[in-house]
Amino acid sequence: MHEPVNRSQRNKCSIHVINNQNEQNMASAMVNNCKNNTFEENTAVKALVNSVQNNFEGPHREDVALNGASSGQTLSYSAGSSRSGSKFKLVNDGDVHVCRLNHTRTVISKLLSSKFLRRWEVHRLTLGDSAIVSRTSTGFLEEPIPYAAIEDIYAVTRWDCHQKFCIRIVVFDGSILLQTSNSYLRDQWFHSIIWKKNIFKYQRLLRNTRRIEVMLKEIKIMVDFCLSTPLQDECIYQTPLELISDLLPKISNHFPKSVQEEVLVTLVPLLEKNHPPSEICDFFSKQCKDNPRSNLIMEVFTPVVQRILKHNVDFGKYPNMRMFLQDFIVALGAKNEGLSIVRQFAATMHGSSSTCPHPRVLPNLVSVCLAAIYAIFENKKSSTVDSLNEANCILLNHQQDSLNCFLACFDMLASYEDWRPFLSQLLQPIPFPDRALSCEKFIMGFQPVIRQIIMDPRCEVHQTVLGIRDGKEGWFHLFYSGNLVCQDDGLLWSEMLESLVKCCCRRKRFLSTLNKMLGQLMLLALRDNNICQETLCFMLELEVVENNDHQLQIVTTLQSTASGRKHYTALCERQMHLRELQQKGGPRKLTLPSRSTDADVAKLLSCGSFGNLECLSLAFTQVTSACAEQLIKLPSLKYLNLWSTQFGDLGLQLISEHLHKLQVLNLCETPVTDKGLVSLTAMKNLRKLNLNSTSLSAYTFEALKQKLPALQECDIRYTDAW
Repeated sequence: MHEPVNRSQRNKCSIHVINNQNEQNMASAMVNNCKNNTFEENTAVKALVNSVQNNFEGPHREDVALNGASSGQTLSYSAGSSRSGSKFKLVNDGDVHVCRLNHTRTVISKLLSSKFLRRWEVHRLTLGDSAIVSRTSTGFLEEPIPYAAIEDIYAVTRWDCHQKFCIRIVVFDGSILLQTSNSYLRDQWFHSIIWKKNIFKYQRLLRNTRRIEVMLKEIKIMVDFCLSTPLQDECIYQTPLELISDLLPKISNHFPKSVQEEVLVTLVPLLEKNHPPSEICDFFSKQCKDNPRSNLIMEVFTPVVQRILKHNVDFGKYPNMRMFLQDFIVALGAKNEGLSIVRQFAATMHGSSSTCPHPRVLPNLVSVCLAAIYAIFENKKSSTVDSLNEANCILLNHQQDSLNCFLACFDMLASYEDWRPFLSQLLQPIPFPDRALSCEKFIMGFQPVIRQIIMDPRCEVHQTVLGIRDGKEGWFHLFYSGNLVCQDDGLLWSEMLESLVKCCCRRKRFLSTLNKMLGQLMLLALRDNNICQETLCFMLELEVVENNDHQLQIVTTLQSTASGRKHYTALCERQMHLRELQQKGGPRKLTLPSRSTDADVAKLLSCGSFGNLECLSLAFTQVTSACAEQLIKLPSLKYLNLWSTQFGDLGLQLISEHLHKLQVLNLCETPVTDKGLVSLTAMKNLRKLNLNSTSLSAYTFEALKQKLPALQECDIRYTDAW
């Protein structure tokens, strides 16, 4: 059975039927009048009547959006409101055609909206925060259209073919038609107006409501609305975040913990696509400090932190964001097995592949950890060592857990091979405060990071323990046993020395700097430190110790232990062989076959004397920089041809310190770069230089011309300096 219809509903339906009947009668009368006239006179009238009849049922809506101001519902989107999968940028202003109809839902409005009687005006519309404003303040839009006055808005499709890209905005005294040039622009304006209207509604509701359940409901609806809109713009997610940021002081101070957690969970979808504002960062930091063991720290904040670290962020401009990241790492360390969780978080940021796909993760993490360590040690500066150590102990007892978290993070960063080169460069200038470097707990916690750097086989990595420039001390000088930083009797320092001497620093330039550390070297040599004994022998062999008394002390030190005597005996044998090699005699010119290797060069120079050798050609052989150790035994060499070999920067740096009589050098088609070519400035007798097809730059070439006065000819074809 059907439910009974009351009298008011029946009367309303009757009136609606009568109105429709009257409109149909008017249209029929107009058609009959047309039949009595000529075709030419009534063409326009017939078209007008057809347009009216086609619109009797009302314009077809792609999307009907209920008024949020009057009914309390949000303007929503339907699947047909825009083309499937279309995305739009938020419109703030633009030129559109405007037509205003002051009679809504009547036959008169249908007649006026037809293409023959419709009057359009071009307006420059601006979608403001509270109203639609026309910069052309005349005609239909002399007054702004407040969002609160909009009763309905929809896109019109059943229209004549010439005026079909329209949006209809219904207000209390009529409606406004907005016409665009195509359907994409129409949908863009349509969604932009809906977004502006809803955001205006949320601003009023959230700022005026005092009920917890209403606020939470509106926040959830607003977040869902922003996630479902086809608009793609930065402010689509930033504006609701800023709106919620204004409410956070009230939420933090007056609402219980459960409400705060619910707000956090609601915000997460928005933060996956945008950085949190400063107020939200402060709110998150407070949650990390107040509830460090809460599961929300891992579940809710981890995606937010990951997004921040993966993007380019200026922490100097947004210090609250950096503070939030620091508090998040400390909160991870507060859990059971906290340091393991911190390391696991750093490993997650790197990813499972051998190379991290996000280049900003490492510098962002280093910046956060450095700032946190500075914050720990920034108070109570002291001038004396005793009071400094005492103050540090008091400070670290209070914040030791926080310090351990950031040290564990550094340790994990240094464990990845792809991160280690850049990390070592960031740490080369020693970016820590003096109070941290004088703290035993910090140094002991940071030693594993330095140890991973010096154990890296790549020269560009382990060389960063040296000073960043001449006269600037680095980690190598810092861990010298004479400094307060050294807490292990020079063990880490000797490991650094071994890594440097056995790889790329067995050169006069580096060994001469060890004269200042001669006492430490001899002390460790007396304790049977093998690398220190070898280094002392190298210093004697390369004659970098000029003081005779120091030379005698080194010899005495080496002969004091069995291992030292063994190294010194080997040194004496090498010196005897070198004197035999440099005796006058042997060929003046020597050319090796094309398949010769470093071992062949060493075997050749191990027998006979080559004191007269002045010209040596190794062109098109397979020699590398390793053969430089044999070439420096030929001090009379004047001509050296290394064309099309694998002789690189390290070998070039070594021969430039020893072969001072060299006059002609051919480095054509070798892998040398500016790093090695700069060292040629020490070869003052160089007259001819072939750098064809090398990585020579114009800057280095100018430096060579200035510092090599005897240089007469230099081939730089097929280089950047050409």
